[in-house]
Amino acid sequence: MVGSATLEKVTDLKEVFELRRSVNFFDPNRELTDEKLKAIIDLAVLAPSAYNLQPWRIIAVRSEQAKERLFKLSFEQPKVKEASVTLIIIGDKNGYAKTNPSWQALLAAMGGNNEALEGAQNGAYHLYGTSEERRIKFAESNAGLLAMAIMYAAKYYGVDSHPMSGLDFDGIRKEFKLSDDENVVMTIGLGYFDQDKSLYPRGPRRGYQEIVTEV
Repeated sequence: MVGSATLEKVTDLKEVFELRRSVNFFDPNRELTDEKLKAIIDLAVLAPSAYNLQPWRIIAVRSEQAKERLFKLSFEQPKVKEASVTLIIIGDKNGYAKTNPSWQALLAAMGGNNEALEGAQNGAYHLYGTSEERRIKFAESNAGLLAMAIMYAAKYYGVDSHPMSGLDFDGIRKEFKLSDDENVVMTIGLGYFDQDKSLYPRGPRRGYQEIVTEV
């Protein structure tokens, strides 16, 4: 077994990919500063989203009381308590709606062309709003892009992470008072690897020849 490399900052993109691991053990005595957490999120929101609608929201679980609440709804995974912060990644199933303020930024980019904006809004509705299945897909695929961006941004800043989907999703929705249009997509623990522990070597990945079908 091997440890996790923890650097203050990783500036090479290839290294970011190679060094990011889903760490099972966080050092509960090392705090992730507010400044660094903000830097991670502000970098990660450069992730793409449909029409740049950014149909996502994050709850940062930091207090001991909130961690205990999430711990019980995460099948009591110790890393929920050990991580400096655990992010609840939330996708908005109604994020394509005309009430999303991001449409105004698009309108500005279109030079104030309201007809073009209405065309884009109608297109978004037909793509994402015509069935519950499409609404869920819209919310979760976009929020999933943000989630992966967060983990790479964290490694860039020398912070370790672990995504979690072993959750009581409905329980979290109720406990943290999400709206009817919001889905819990996953949670992500952020903090610093406990150097007294070790991780198994990275498992083999299937490459191009195994996963790509050319047509």
